[in-house]
Amino acid sequence: MRRGVRRIVPLLLGWEELPKSVSVHGTPYEERLREPVPAVLLECDGGWLLLDTGFNTALIRDPALRRRFYGSPAYQPILPGPGEPLEEALDAAGVAMDSIHAVAVSHLHADHAGGLKHFAGRVPVHVQRAELAYGLSGQPEVERNSIFRVDFDDPRIDWRQADGDVEIAPGVTAVLTAGHTPGHQSFVVDLADGGGFVFAFDAADLTENIEHELPIGASIGVDPAQTVEPIRRLKSIAAERGYELIPGHDPVVWPRLRASSQARFTRL
Repeated sequence: MRRGVRRIVPLLLGWEELPKSVSVHGTPYEERLREPVPAVLLECDGGWLLLDTGFNTALIRDPALRRRFYGSPAYQPILPGPGEPLEEALDAAGVAMDSIHAVAVSHLHADHAGGLKHFAGRVPVHVQRAELAYGLSGQPEVERNSIFRVDFDDPRIDWRQADGDVEIAPGVTAVLTAGHTPGHQSFVVDLADGGGFVFAFDAADLTENIEHELPIGASIGVDPAQTVEPIRRLKSIAAERGYELIPGHDPVVWPRLRASSQARFTRL
């Protein structure tokens, strides 16, 4: 068996109702989608690695906080149940929260970094240096761009900051795909028994972003057209290795991936 990830568990941590133009630049604003909020659990040498953490539920369930952080009717977060989505998803997978030995966030948007509260003071958290610097910059635009400092400004978090591509665990490489945010990273996952996946996360929300190389609709500091280059890079990596490239919020691909993962890894 080669060096790599032994088991992969795609998680569903909620949904978000939003204009499709957030995912595909130029789509008519009135066209809307209900997109899944993803995370990925990887069994690596040494323990479990979690990619992304979902929403901060306190900002959704508390009426005053929801009005402040999610006051626009254009974007509505949806939680899957009455408890903590991450805890419930881990329970369903048969993995204890204490078994997670490290976390990596693709970026600091609220639907990806809101669950970091579970890991402050517990495990290392991998992030790109440019992403954290932007999130902590204090610029008023940061919160307007749905990066909520309350989710991650915690001195107990053991940040492991990268400047570009880096292997964060055996068989798991973070790939800098800036554009959606200043330090967005995607992940290449090599499976120990052969094959693997490239998880784009928000470098490419939907299959059509990948197949037709369409720019994403939400970007920070760059023209939307510049978000196509990270997509092309991920496509190149996936083609070279023969891996499937997984878009970050596709409402068809993500349920299919979860179903196929459950069939493949019978211990679930």
